[in-house]
Amino acid sequence: QDHVCSLPKVPFRGAPCSDAAGRQVPYSTIMKQVNSSLSGVLWDELQKAPFYEYKDSAGQFHQVWFDDPHSISLKAAYVKSRGLRGIGMWNGNSLDYSRETAAEQQTQAMWQALTP
Repeated sequence: QDHVCSLPKVPFRGAPCSDAAGRQVPYSTIMKQVNSSLSGVLWDELQKAPFYEYKDSAGQFHQVWFDDPHSISLKAAYVKSRGLRGIGMWNGNSLDYSRETAAEQQTQAMWQALTP
């Protein structure tokens, strides 16, 4: 209800809790799963990022954070407004490069969002 999801303490390079407790999900999986999630797309104003929540078949609660064209464009605009040299994404090969129309549109929108 409060959209707080705690990560287990998985030490990584001296940090007591890290993203090593989670796992990476391909963007294509996120786009397919978000529509059937418990929450639909939620927005965190502090992080300027979308996320959603779901329960797996064992009933365990999960929270998935991701970037979309809107969140990337906000971050790219911030970089540009500060006169910084550029922006990149963590893992562009997680986008859906299939020939499906929706996938092609999503992938194109993600790449275009990098250049405000």
